[in-house]
Amino acid sequence: MHRATVLVVDDEDITLNMLKVMIEQEGYHVLTAESGAQAIKLLDAHTVDLVISDQHMPGMNGHELLQRIKKEYVHLPVIMLTAFGSIEKAVTAMKAGAIDYLTKPLQSDELRLVVDRTLKYSRLDTEVREQKQFLFSQFGFKSIITCSSMMYEAIELSRSVAEIPNMAVAIYGENGTGKELFARAIHYAGGCPTRRFVGVNCAAIPSTLLESELFGHARGAFTGADKDRAGKFDMARQGTLLLDEIGDMPIALQPKLLRVLEEGSYERVGSNILIDVNTRVIATTNHDLEKKVSDHEFRSDLFHRINGFPVFLPPLRERKEDIPLLAEHFLEKFRQELGKPLPGISKTAMDMLTERQWPGNVRELKNLIERAAIITKGELIEPDHLHSDTRVKRRSDTDIIHLDIQIPTNRFSLAMVTEQVHEIILNRCNGNKSKAADLLKVSRTRFYR
Repeated sequence: MHRATVLVVDDEDITLNMLKVMIEQEGYHVLTAESGAQAIKLLDAHTVDLVISDQHMPGMNGHELLQRIKKEYVHLPVIMLTAFGSIEKAVTAMKAGAIDYLTKPLQSDELRLVVDRTLKYSRLDTEVREQKQFLFSQFGFKSIITCSSMMYEAIELSRSVAEIPNMAVAIYGENGTGKELFARAIHYAGGCPTRRFVGVNCAAIPSTLLESELFGHARGAFTGADKDRAGKFDMARQGTLLLDEIGDMPIALQPKLLRVLEEGSYERVGSNILIDVNTRVIATTNHDLEKKVSDHEFRSDLFHRINGFPVFLPPLRERKEDIPLLAEHFLEKFRQELGKPLPGISKTAMDMLTERQWPGNVRELKNLIERAAIITKGELIEPDHLHSDTRVKRRSDTDIIHLDIQIPTNRFSLAMVTEQVHEIILNRCNGNKSKAADLLKVSRTRFYR
């Protein structure tokens, strides 16, 4: 276990030695300095957990040392020593950044209490800062792997709204494009990463249960409600509530959500007690909400309320420059998780990845790389490792090609159908363009064209 190091600074030998003995008796390692300049040298050479410094010293006094420490060792706690009757100077020091003060003559019990309390606080502060750094690295904007100008634009928009907690954010994008990743990044960039991020999938919960899931219910509200139950809004208090796939929310429930967003309060099911809301709301959807409004499947007033700050995420097929980056990122992740030597992805296999249309977007790419990482025997990942049986299937008796083509209506065209057929056949031929051309009964030149 780490033994904390305390640096004691005082120009009086008697006080310095007395403090050293008293603190060492508590099990701490002690360094001593007779001046502020000597203290700075010790701080540069050693890892120190706490500084106890006298205020009145020749040369660099205690206040000047405190200012230097707060500038160069921002999180290092400092306790000031002051003579009885100079409390106002100690208060001034605390305003300048000291965490506590002790008055002379020193009492051993008081010294032990203040040192133990300060070191405990410092450890907790360090743990919180490390937790924040971990969360930022895992879920912050820096965790988004991209070199796409469209994605950079979406990131900058999201950064700009992250520190405005009252602004509703709507994130649009196909399944698998990273909508939840962006929602988490907005949450953790908002200044309160230790507060809760709560998500609810509006498409996955039956309409009869979604209201209770969001707002909670009172005891006796319905059969089986034997006690009060908090909802997602309660759980996300002072944090962030993600309404995933809000386009699938039952239209009958939408007025109550609108009231929450407009008035900042709600009632639990079966209760008439108003509960105040202090929660950021982020909505995501893969639907065209404007079309759903025109089709009377989504309320116009709710749409305009949640659409105050829209962010659009492009599908992977429109940012193919990201595919090599993402593929290598996922491969490194699976190297660590599987503990396997995975040399990399061959050029042929990478070409195959960049030529795909990726209807499942980044999620599909991740799953495909994971499958390849599992089945490879330590060699480069080749097209054979990336073959997807869900795209081309064979029957046992007859060789039949199944064309599983999914194209959004607004992008449907003969050229798109042709492109997807070419992709399916190329996958079937493991990336061999000559074989693909033969199977399509066209020349290799025409296949390329």
